[in-house]
Amino acid sequence: MQHIQRRSLVDTVVDELKREIYEEHWVLGTRIPSEAELTVALGVSRPSIREGVRALVQLGLLETRQGDGTYVIATDPTQVALRRALHSADSREVIRVRRALDALAASEAATARSEADLAALTALLDQRRAAIDARDSEAFTEADVAYHLGIAKASGNRLLSDIYASFDTSLRESISDASCLAVGGDPDRADQHESLLRAIAAGDADRARDAALGVLAQQERLLDEQP
Repeated sequence: MQHIQRRSLVDTVVDELKREIYEEHWVLGTRIPSEAELTVALGVSRPSIREGVRALVQLGLLETRQGDGTYVIATDPTQVALRRALHSADSREVIRVRRALDALAASEAATARSEADLAALTALLDQRRAAIDARDSEAFTEADVAYHLGIAKASGNRLLSDIYASFDTSLRESISDASCLAVGGDPDRADQHESLLRAIAAGDADRARDAALGVLAQQERLLDEQP
């Protein structure tokens, strides 16, 4: 037999915070309770809460955003490893991997989407068009990323949606790299985003898959055109 190790309060806090994530009380993208709220809920001191949160930030499950709070950015260590690998990938590598994910997400969304999903995707395309008109690259990237994440969510395939969410940062970078908003144009010259939504709304899995691949082909062409 071995001596039983006494656990620190910080270790206990870390385990409790992990449990909230693993049991999906805090889902991906959730802002966790404030330090003061966690102090009351767990009955420990603020320094213990602070250290526990810092440990999960270092682990890659949480992210602290200055002036906004702390958010769940991953739900398991595998997702963290994938996110870190993607961080070092270039835009073309991301696009090549996305071909498989986007094709699957689009085809499954065409058969699984709800009316609420269609409404959300339509609103995001409206935001995307408004950003193009305003030549707002940041707003454009946010709307475009949210649109593709929304399609993955509409697929009803939770694993696919979680994997796709791991692309968040790399997805933003690849879309930003391929953007031609500097000259006031839509990077999607063939209007494939609209075609993709129409195919999903019509329940046409093959046409949705083709449109999704067309979006990526256009992004890759734009990267090739860059000096």
